[in-house]
Amino acid sequence: MNVLIICTEKLPVPAIRGGAIQTYIDGSLPALKKNHNITVLGRSDQDLSQEETRDGVRYFRVEGGLLELYRENVAQFLKDTSEKYDLIHIFNRPRLINAVRDLAPTSKIVLSMHNDMFKPEKIDHEEGASAVKKVDKIITISNYIAETIQGFFPEAEPKLQTIYSGVDLDRFVPAYSTKGQNISTRMRKEHNLTSKKVILYAGRISPNKGLDVLIRAIPDLVKKHKNVALVIMGSKWFSDDSITDYIAYVRALAERLPIPVIQTGFVAPDQIQDWFVASDIFVCTSQWQEPLARVHYEAMAAGLPIITTNRGGNSEVIEPSKNGILVEQPADTDEFVKHLSYLLSNPSLAKSMGRHGRNLAEKHYTWDRVVNDISAVWEEMEHAPAHDEQLEETEALKAAAADIEIDPEAETEDSVLSEPSAAEAETEDSVLSEPPAAEAETEEAVLPEPSAAEAETEDSVLSEPLAAEAETEDSLLSEPLAAETETEDSLLSKPPAAEAETEEAVPAEAPAFDIEINEADPSEPNANEIKAVETSQLVTIQTGGKVKIVWNSRNSNDKGSLSEDKKQKKTSKKDKKQQKGKEKNKNRSKKKSLNVSMML
Repeated sequence: MNVLIICTEKLPVPAIRGGAIQTYIDGSLPALKKNHNITVLGRSDQDLSQEETRDGVRYFRVEGGLLELYRENVAQFLKDTSEKYDLIHIFNRPRLINAVRDLAPTSKIVLSMHNDMFKPEKIDHEEGASAVKKVDKIITISNYIAETIQGFFPEAEPKLQTIYSGVDLDRFVPAYSTKGQNISTRMRKEHNLTSKKVILYAGRISPNKGLDVLIRAIPDLVKKHKNVALVIMGSKWFSDDSITDYIAYVRALAERLPIPVIQTGFVAPDQIQDWFVASDIFVCTSQWQEPLARVHYEAMAAGLPIITTNRGGNSEVIEPSKNGILVEQPADTDEFVKHLSYLLSNPSLAKSMGRHGRNLAEKHYTWDRVVNDISAVWEEMEHAPAHDEQLEETEALKAAAADIEIDPEAETEDSVLSEPSAAEAETEDSVLSEPPAAEAETEEAVLPEPSAAEAETEDSVLSEPLAAEAETEDSLLSEPLAAETETEDSLLSKPPAAEAETEEAVPAEAPAFDIEINEADPSEPNANEIKAVETSQLVTIQTGGKVKIVWNSRNSNDKGSLSEDKKQKKTSKKDKKQQKGKEKNKNRSKKKSLNVSMML
């Protein structure tokens, strides 16, 4: 397939500045490019050209930084390119979906989610719902992310699939391997750590990552374990060593510790594995709902026992007491002291846990497995119906589920389908419920044939209006409705005053169409109620059996065209009052006409 991968606006690909998503893309491309023609669209970088082909993959780069700017540039790229992409794979930015779908209506779109970007503070509900509808598949980095998306948008559930990330097992090697021993010996010697038990923190330095909790736990830990050292590998942001208030705070805390502390700042992505293999224990102190930090995969590959917080998706790669330990109270320094002391006091157990972690990485978290999972999704998309066809199929299934058939001759955006009500359609033969005894002044049928006298003009009505209710031009049928039904759901809702300025009739030969409803849903309120709704163009009468809709054209010679009365000027309130007075006296015996065709 011809595939376009759209990265985020934050960091470039290849991952020269680091980044979990960028590393994920880098790790997948070598195998994916073998079977697909791949183009990568990402943000520009001063050390990368705007356009290049590298290892068989085409790269285009546009200005990023801000999502709004980046979205405009992505859209412009799609407008300018002559390429037609079979599949577009977007990473972690649901807010790009609508723009991309508009410009690539037949492409399959896959969205990979690595963070909680569907939360209300990240995307408003309407835009999120639209993105879910327009995307074909959503890959998540953890079950936690999938469940979060589904929580906000339940309709996303059938599109969700978790694909855990992977790690380069040739780069991240355990200290018990020959290669690992050599790297570990060199790193420890360079940094005066030869005889130390090294505790490693790796990640961004920000409050939600909770590094301060680990640092504040160290004084109590060293009361029992004095031969430890702490390595802090990370910075404010990928490739950004600027100092924030929080970084200044944790550095001040670290400088007071009675043990060696190494603060590396930002480390290039191709060098971070050296610090993993030189360490003894890996600690993740995340306070927030971590999607699933990729440092867990790297720690397992390096054969390190893991202590991590039970937040977000972290626990999904931890087998408690086998490859790691979960911290249930992330802000509690005592819990970190407890678990660190346990591993330091049981070095053989710590090594055993590290070996088990390496085995898990080899079995479940290789890039080959990631590529196979992504390839399976792409193959599924390749054989799936085109997106437009898929939407039509979905709508057809919805209609079938409701047992509704719509006559294609009556396709009009003006058709009205009133909700049927349960209490007022007691038999299939009733068209309109019989009026109360006090109001049934004649023996007329529900839908009587007008007599010659009654049909003198187009203003005749179906039945005799009540005296009290025939004084205005707004009544549709003589039978009054109960007070509680005078809503939009009433059987014969009154048209707005502005639309009922004159008395018009529906032409006798108005075109109509039937909508079959096999059986009303008993769980719905008023499931079998008969309803008629009059709009400026049509009248609908509905029962639990069938619905008939006819044009309410005000020109009997114009079937289905818009009423010419829209062009008429409205009379003033004074004129209308005078006209009504005249009509009351002159036409009190005149019947209004509502030509309603119905099939039961």
